[in-house]
Amino acid sequence: MSYQDKDLTIRPITEKDLAKLWELLYKDKAPEWKKWDAPYFEHKQVPYEEFMRNKGNYVNQQERWAIEVNGELIGTVSYYWEHKPSNWLEMGIGIYNPNFWSGGYGTRALSLWINHLFSTMPLVRVGYTTWSGNERMMKVGEKLGMTMEGRMRKCRYYNGEYYDSIRMGILREEWESTNSRG
Repeated sequence: MSYQDKDLTIRPITEKDLAKLWELLYKDKAPEWKKWDAPYFEHKQVPYEEFMRNKGNYVNQQERWAIEVNGELIGTVSYYWEHKPSNWLEMGIGIYNPNFWSGGYGTRALSLWINHLFSTMPLVRVGYTTWSGNERMMKVGEKLGMTMEGRMRKCRYYNGEYYDSIRMGILREEWESTNSRG
């Protein structure tokens, strides 16, 4: 199973993706993407051999898929259960290759991912959490029709400054209404 929007595809991660995925995620001690993706949490460089020992956490998992553009792996979309008994699911995205930032790829990938999540699970809502230092991620939510559901003020500390934690979400009926209009 995969979903496509012109040159962009989201699909399950395969074994052939692992070397590139490791390179994007764990090869560098301080990758550029980490400055935007929860930089207040420590990033650990992981040796390739250690990453490969845990390849089962990536290959053919429902919770994390590859994002590729013209066949090049650029990032991942993912989800986790905040509270599975009430179907409270949170999602995430990482565009790890900076050459693909600010080109609409994140919005397109998350749109495909939201469609997938709503069409394959009995969800009422999907959402994500970001921080006020990541303005691009907040704009993605707005473009997708999401609502800012929460703002916890000054609870993220990074580079000597406090930032807000931002929670965005969309209900199934809002998503279906927006997408039925094209």
